[in-house]
Amino acid sequence: MATTRIGVIAGLPKVLASLGVNPGEVLAELGLEPGLFDNPDNRISFVARGRLLAHCAQRTACPHFGLLVGQQANLRSFGLIGLLARSAQDAGAALRSLVGHFHLQAHGSALNLEIEGGLAVLSYESYQPQAAATDQAGDGALAIAFNILRELCGPDWMPIELTFAHGKPPDVAPFQRFFKARLRFDAEQYAVIFSATWLGRSLPATDPDMLRLLEEQIGKLDRQDNNDFAEQVRGVLRHALVAGHAGADQIAALFSVDRRTLNRRLNALGTGFRQIRDEVSFEISRQLLLESTLDLVQVAELLGFSTASAFSRAFRQWSGYTPSAWRTLAKAGSGEQ
Repeated sequence: MATTRIGVIAGLPKVLASLGVNPGEVLAELGLEPGLFDNPDNRISFVARGRLLAHCAQRTACPHFGLLVGQQANLRSFGLIGLLARSAQDAGAALRSLVGHFHLQAHGSALNLEIEGGLAVLSYESYQPQAAATDQAGDGALAIAFNILRELCGPDWMPIELTFAHGKPPDVAPFQRFFKARLRFDAEQYAVIFSATWLGRSLPATDPDMLRLLEEQIGKLDRQDNNDFAEQVRGVLRHALVAGHAGADQIAALFSVDRRTLNRRLNALGTGFRQIRDEVSFEISRQLLLESTLDLVQVAELLGFSTASAFSRAFRQWSGYTPSAWRTLAKAGSGEQ
């Protein structure tokens, strides 16, 4: 199930109270635990968070409720990964650290940093279409990103443009007051666009012992989070290949991430999606060649190859043998290749 830490929406009760609504009553109305916001490391599903944001917006008659919640958050709201980012040498390294460890914050969304033509784009994407109030969550994510960049780059930092993956709201004044920058709605993604020169802004030095402690703790969390992740991907691919749904985007969606995040996590484990898909395809093909009577055309089709010759070329790369030669040797008892 896709979940996120409470930390980044920890300001929600405060916003409710400021709008004259009792936070305890709202949580009770949705059947949520009263202590949900007591610990920033508590987690909430994307579905539950969406219901909560939608209910709060309706209850307070505030259509920009998510924006107000996001304004309460900063790097500290991300816990250890926020502290590690703040300990980086410069703003660019801090953002890359936050992007690289974002999976510890949320499963079901991604934070990305891209640089092109002198522009830096810090974007947020959610992969939970069934969740409500994705616009509220997206507005909040941009407010958080804005706060983080201001924190890293200083009070003189300003974005060039902010883009929103939803239509223009009837009242844009709350957005204009907070961002004080050009706003573009009906865009492809939620993103903050700014000059890439800001990425070189130096950050205050961190105590080496504190930095080492942070890296050790986050390393443990990373290992726990990535525990058997590659094997989980292999397990999903074994079924997906035969079912014909083994594209990188399709597999990534099953893990509630995008293709880039999937590959980033696998790369951190010393492998990659294509490598795992080849390994699983080789494993399945050997089993089919040895244990079934399917001909090469049928095996190729089952594994998603366009032609038998394409399958033969791939199998030769994997094993050093053509499929026919491998089958003959294996069935003659010459051992596995």
